Amino acid sequence: MTIKLIASDMDGTFLAGEDTYDRVHFEKVLSQLKDKNIRFVAASGRRLENLEALFQPMADYGLLDQIDYVGSNGSVVKVPGQVLSAVYLTAEQIKKVIAWNAKSVAKSENLIVLSGTKGTYVSNHASKAVQEELARFYPNVMQVEKLLAIDDQILGVSFIWPHEEVQKYVQAIEDLFGDDIHVTGSGFGSVDILPKDVDKAKALTILQDYYDLTDDEVMVFGDNSNDLEMLQKYEHAYLMPNAATFMHRAHDKEAVATNVEAGVLKTIERELKLKEA
Repeated sequence: MTIKLIASDMDGTFLAGEDTYDRVHFEKVLSQLKDKNIRFVAASGRRLENLEALFQPMADYGLLDQIDYVGSNGSVVKVPGQVLSAVYLTAEQIKKVIAWNAKSVAKSENLIVLSGTKGTYVSNHASKAVQEELARFYPNVMQVEKLLAIDDQILGVSFIWPHEEVQKYVQAIEDLFGDDIHVTGSGFGSVDILPKDVDKAKALTILQDYYDLTDDEVMVFGDNSNDLEMLQKYEHAYLMPNAATFMHRAHDKEAVATNVEAGVLKTIERELKLKEA
């Protein structure tokens, strides 16, 4: 097996809990990947700034330049010192999805989040607790009176619903908008509205072009529906054992352990025959 790029989702996949991972274990794996000229990619629904903050501790080991980023479920792709791609929703698309929400869902039942280049915007009914929770995933969270009056480029719109209702709303939005936008569930009750043809697999293709890599040189890990495209695209694709039942029906190759057991790192060690931590 010749692997040159390893991409992992974050929440429910690489991270063991709230923004936590075994830094010592990751440093040992990342050092060995560097020796083999293998890139690591953090591929997540989280914003780029949040991902960069998660891995800033790797600078202490001189390994930060080994990490690339796919943020906002593929809307942003970055290598050290350079953004390769950034795709935004149009003002008309934003207006359309917010209008659909106003007509189809009681405003008190869900939360609307707009992810922009200058900040993250939520409606003014969001509580302080909700804003603090959002700050785990999004930078510079701000309450605004009118979401449609925001002066910013928007990478995506997220609706937060009860977890068990996510797939229902993903299907409803897909049925209404067709191919005009891309809809995906990111877990934790989030439904993300993205620009057309934006997903993690297409973002990884941008990195493949940049590094001149073939599909069989890529390894990926994921746990939720926003990972499906990359799990289906690549031969070396691993679903986390802790993934929901519907994901196990869609993909049958599993990592060796769950996210809380460092399943991504342990699978990399096994498959690439690295020295285990």
